[in-house]
Amino acid sequence: MNSVIAERTRKIVLTIIMFAISILFLLPFLWMLSTSFKIEAEVFTYPIEWLPKTWNVVENYHEVWVGKFPFYKYYWNTIKVSVLTTLISCAVSALAAYGFSKIQFKASSYLFIIVLTTYMIPQQAILVPQFILYREIQLFDSHLGLILLGSFSVLGTFMLRQFFMGIHQEFIESGKIDGASHWTIFWRIAFPLVRPAVATYAILRFIWTWNDYQNPLIFLRTDALYTIQLAIQKFTTINGEFYSLIMAGTVSGILPLLIVFIIGQKSVIEGIALGGVKG
Repeated sequence: MNSVIAERTRKIVLTIIMFAISILFLLPFLWMLSTSFKIEAEVFTYPIEWLPKTWNVVENYHEVWVGKFPFYKYYWNTIKVSVLTTLISCAVSALAAYGFSKIQFKASSYLFIIVLTTYMIPQQAILVPQFILYREIQLFDSHLGLILLGSFSVLGTFMLRQFFMGIHQEFIESGKIDGASHWTIFWRIAFPLVRPAVATYAILRFIWTWNDYQNPLIFLRTDALYTIQLAIQKFTTINGEFYSLIMAGTVSGILPLLIVFIIGQKSVIEGIALGGVKG
């Protein structure tokens, strides 16, 4: 009886501690959200006023979205790049992962090691060759070039390969006995079994692409092609003394990521659970 009480007490204390830590992590975001609703005179009042005395929501967000530097254009650019990159990356990584895990051919393990080896090369080390190559093949300063940069992921291939390896070989053999091709086995048998894992990777890929600052900075020059990260940086430079506007722009940039994660959190949990199931 005492052990049961002690275990419950331990869980309650741990829950309280984790809740307190989560609040600490949320405080910067809450301050940012609160600041985006304020007039400039109330931004740095001390002590902090979490609820604005004067709400300035319409003016701040109107300036961000349709003002001198309208965010809606850059939102469309970022959504286009992020969605297409995610779709292509998931397709390529899933097919490669299936090939490396379920199709046996000579030197397949060595080829996979070579693919993994490329992941150890820092991205910054290949920026100059990529820049020169993209300029020569006319993909520099284009969304297509930016999409292709993120569409082939060694990490995605490695991650999904681990899930495909968890599929019993009997499923694959039964498909072969029925005369199914590898494409049919992949699409109708293997892919549905690892769909939560693919959804998890898709969410991660979308977030990585949406937050990417380095590649758009290097490979985009035209203002009309800018993504939201470059737009926020330029918006901050223009409105450096107006923190309420900067926070409104930052909240606008973060909001889609929160929506995507809230919608896809069930798939993330299923993917984590799937990864913990052996054989």
